[in-house]
Amino acid sequence: MTLYRANPKDGVAWITGGSSGIGRSLAKDLAAQGYAVAVTALDDDPIDTLVVETTQMPGRVTAYPCDVTDEKRMAKTVAAIEKDLGPIVLAVFNAGSYIAIAGEDLTVRAFRQSFDVNYFGTINGLVPVIERMRIRARGHIVLVGSVTAYFGWPTTAAYGGTKAAINILAESLKYDFDKMNVRIQVINPGFVDTPLTEKNLLPMPGLVPVNRASRRVARGIKSGGFEVTFPRRLSWGLKLLRILPRSICRWVISTATRWKARPLNFDRRPPSE
Repeated sequence: MTLYRANPKDGVAWITGGSSGIGRSLAKDLAAQGYAVAVTALDDDPIDTLVVETTQMPGRVTAYPCDVTDEKRMAKTVAAIEKDLGPIVLAVFNAGSYIAIAGEDLTVRAFRQSFDVNYFGTINGLVPVIERMRIRARGHIVLVGSVTAYFGWPTTAAYGGTKAAINILAESLKYDFDKMNVRIQVINPGFVDTPLTEKNLLPMPGLVPVNRASRRVARGIKSGGFEVTFPRRLSWGLKLLRILPRSICRWVISTATRWKARPLNFDRRPPSE
């Protein structure tokens, strides 16, 4: 049996984190393909302008504001989308947060916030939507990861950890989702020019404009395999680097990011009790 792949004739595409970056651009791409697109972002994020920008497209965009860290509200959002627009056949879990982590300035809060948004924000939407797809015996799930999931980079102890967890999540669930006729894909982009990467402290080789990145994601959804990664010159180079001894890998990353030359910046006084 050929595994199901989403089609705009079958139902709705739902995108989380759709107010900016890849999510916003992808919403336009999917609306251009004829999808009814439900877009979720925080209540005060500018989804309304996206709705206006897509009014002349074959599909349409409808805003369903929600905080992805709110488990109960995410379940209600899934129910509302299906009641208003129809069955969700494609769910793209794109909402994400990047907090740079320096080894000399660790905080539990930064790690918890990263996992709450990037990982559990995905789980909060995945659980209610997959139950409906399971009953219908078809569906298409897309999880947005990152090439930072391949190994540790400076500043990505939290962000990269969430994206590695997303990759493991996709790989683990694929065994059962295949039996349910639910396709699952993981998107591992390199550096994309979005508000998120503006916070990045590292050099960003192969930086991809956001509209080109979203088109690549849209093509991957339409015809790609389990993992969609780009730009290839970066991602395949990193895949090759990953199979080398860890000491070599760390040397290359440290050199490429010029991280050894970065001075530590911290208060040497002992922490107060």
